[in-house]
Amino acid sequence: MPLGNEPPQLLKQRLLIKGRKFNFEINSLRLPNKAEGEWECIRHPGGALAIPVTAEGQLVLVRQYRFAVQGRLLEFPAGTVEVNETPLQTIQREIQEEVGYSAKSWQSLGNFPLAPGYSDEFIYAFLATDLEKIEQPPAGDADEDIEVVYLTPAEFEQAVTNGEGVDAKSIASYMLAKALLAA
Repeated sequence: MPLGNEPPQLLKQRLLIKGRKFNFEINSLRLPNKAEGEWECIRHPGGALAIPVTAEGQLVLVRQYRFAVQGRLLEFPAGTVEVNETPLQTIQREIQEEVGYSAKSWQSLGNFPLAPGYSDEFIYAFLATDLEKIEQPPAGDADEDIEVVYLTPAEFEQAVTNGEGVDAKSIASYMLAKALLAA
């Protein structure tokens, strides 16, 4: 079922913090069912993710340090959609920076809310094929601590099953791509 457009009524904005990548707000709201209360929300411009697949059928991922969980997660390359950038432009830039590839073929897998209990962020997922290794990849963000990892689809599924720290956006995006990967 597609998402509707049922914004709550803003009664009072109590707190607004503008961050580097997203904003945080606490608002007094009246929901469509007339319930009133105070809710926290992260306002995020959205993210884009690619499932890059090599000619040999390997998935290209990153093992990336994430300070919030105090450890490294296995993820598909992804990034925040910047101002005046489409999700496709975002992920075309990100796979070059994060894994050192460009792709000739891009297929949209759809989009989904990442954590709708506290954030309005949507992830736009893409399948990237016909990869070419870049000789001199552009520099990534200074805070990124990334190792490129190659896995078969079966190895990726085993990593998920074994609880090896695969993030949710990567698992969800893989499920959107799974039928295409088997074809």
